[in-house]
Amino acid sequence: MNKAKMLIVDDESDLELLIKQKFRKQIREGLYEFMFAPNGQEAFAILQQNHDIDLVLSDINMPLMDGLTLLSKVSEISPLIKVVMVSAYGDIENIRTAMNRGAFDFVCKPVNFEDLELTVQKTLQHVRQLRETLQAIKENNILRMYVDENVLNFMSSQEFEQSLLANETVEASVVFIDICGFTAITENVDANTVVTLINKYFDVMVKEIIAHGGHVDKFMGDAVMAVFRGEYHADRAIEAALAVREQIGSIEENLIDHTTFLPKVATGINSGEMISGNIGSSSLRRLDYTVIGDVVNVAQRLQSVAKPGQIIIGQAVYAQVKESFSCQSLGEVALKNKANPLTIYEVIA
Repeated sequence: MNKAKMLIVDDESDLELLIKQKFRKQIREGLYEFMFAPNGQEAFAILQQNHDIDLVLSDINMPLMDGLTLLSKVSEISPLIKVVMVSAYGDIENIRTAMNRGAFDFVCKPVNFEDLELTVQKTLQHVRQLRETLQAIKENNILRMYVDENVLNFMSSQEFEQSLLANETVEASVVFIDICGFTAITENVDANTVVTLINKYFDVMVKEIIAHGGHVDKFMGDAVMAVFRGEYHADRAIEAALAVREQIGSIEENLIDHTTFLPKVATGINSGEMISGNIGSSSLRRLDYTVIGDVVNVAQRLQSVAKPGQIIIGQAVYAQVKESFSCQSLGEVALKNKANPLTIYEVIA
């Protein structure tokens, strides 16, 4: 377990002694490390030199720089540093200001050290979870390959931290694109060739998805799942699918067994409300920020009934895009776990 580093900011010198006495066991065991500053100005200087500080416990009323000013500056250094404010009983105005500026919690003077210990534990646990999640994401090789500098900067921002914890219902379009016939290729060529080819096709798909304002949710075997949100999400999803079909359809592979592989894709698209959130196992520290729900399931099943080169949509998507794209009805089809057949359409152009 890594040592937690905390900065105590208070112009009352006796607080330093009390902190050292209260947490002497954790200090002795190497669990906690404390640093001290008499005002916000010195605290800010310490923070600039020590970006690995996890928690700041700060008084509000101090000389040179008060606690509220310090609080507003902490996020400039790192959004992962959490601030707990110390305030006198009844000072509700300053407490409200502190919480609005991003304080994680507050304790009241005179300090109840039992309450302080629980607050410290809760805050450190929150910081630890955030750091572990960020580390897991930063170590994801696929993310490194496809994420540009602006997104990496966003990963270190307060907005990103909040997005990790947000679960919401969203209106979006989901696209499943499968490379047809690729399983047969894996049986006839060597592993290096298989990986090179599938990465080549995925790269084509990813570029078109991003170019049309979507994001890649996950790679699933030889298929890609992408999500489009915002204005005209269904139109952009179809435009991306058409572009992928055209790009992949122009490829011709001459394989080492002297056969020719002409890759094609089968695509399913569906739109509607879905749940967006961090899904996975916290005990394994493996969480995917993804979308789930019936709309997503139907999109995957539409892809499963699509033939090579086909882009299949359901009634909901057709109603949104019928004036923008040429589509033809394929009649009704029975999909797994759906009580009634669904009318499906093929996007022609």
